[in-house]
Amino acid sequence: MRAPRFWWQPSASLQATLLRPVGLAYGSVAALRMKRRGEQVELPIICIGNFTAGGAGKTPTAMAIAAILDAAGENPIFLSRGYGGRLAGPIRVQPQHGAADVGDEPVLLSRTARTIVSRSRPAGARLAYEIGATVVIMDDGLQNPSLIKDCAIAVVDGTTGIGNGLPLPAGPLRAPMVTQWPLVDAVVVIGDGEPGRRIALAADEHGKRAFTASLEPAPEAAEALRGRRVMAFAGIGRPEKFFDTLHACGAIVDVTHAFPDHHSFKPQEVAALRQEAESLGLLPVTTEKDLVRIPDASAAWPDLTALPVRLRIENETGLRNLLMRRINERRLRIV
Repeated sequence: MRAPRFWWQPSASLQATLLRPVGLAYGSVAALRMKRRGEQVELPIICIGNFTAGGAGKTPTAMAIAAILDAAGENPIFLSRGYGGRLAGPIRVQPQHGAADVGDEPVLLSRTARTIVSRSRPAGARLAYEIGATVVIMDDGLQNPSLIKDCAIAVVDGTTGIGNGLPLPAGPLRAPMVTQWPLVDAVVVIGDGEPGRRIALAADEHGKRAFTASLEPAPEAAEALRGRRVMAFAGIGRPEKFFDTLHACGAIVDVTHAFPDHHSFKPQEVAALRQEAESLGLLPVTTEKDLVRIPDASAAWPDLTALPVRLRIENETGLRNLLMRRINERRLRIV
């Protein structure tokens, strides 16, 4: 589904107010679930999640944290539920797996580090231990109580923050903030904006670390788009973020198409998009996550390109110190 606009208004709209009773019920159930005690496994668990539904930059954050841990001498493995994939796992993502098998995010994550997909997070963590991981990076699952987390990081979009601050479906929150704050150790605010600054201040008030970061396109790819007339399409949490990035690269964005998050592209949709781009003489551009959801993309649409983006963390040393401290504290408890 596509997030409704009223979620991201700073205060409750009429629609949000009408849905507030449902949101309160949903939030109460989510809060009770989050209080369950999870399973302790042999490895430290680092969880990267969101306070809200919708995209905030969780996958790039997980990849950046894997790089930090790898540079620190760790052997991280990603653990994902595999949203949108047919395989329940636990299974290690292999080159032959596509988004239909394991989900789009695990395909991308597996290009950075070994990745396990498992509907059961504890079973996936045990497999990670068996194949030699020293730490598990849990992609999503902030509200999932099945594993005890040693460090939980919430990723926040600086432009939208937590929207109107109400639980689904009245707002974007997966659970009330009063329930979520005690369970996180830090927030990573991606991009500039007053909503993100408010979350950073709230984190400080709750005794949590706050880090700022930005999503930056790969320099060579960005330069190749400068001055080019493009047709952009994306099926992510907030497609407009991708379109804004293209504008910032200097691309001339003539046509945009926004699809729901994790959209599964049908061959006829791909053919229609290709026909439109070719008829208008536009370069087709999408996100890396969308590209892996297009079956046989290189054959179906050879001209289609993806714009890679990477996360730049302002105080990377501080984040590394937090991660390593929590990992070492966990190892001391194991001993």
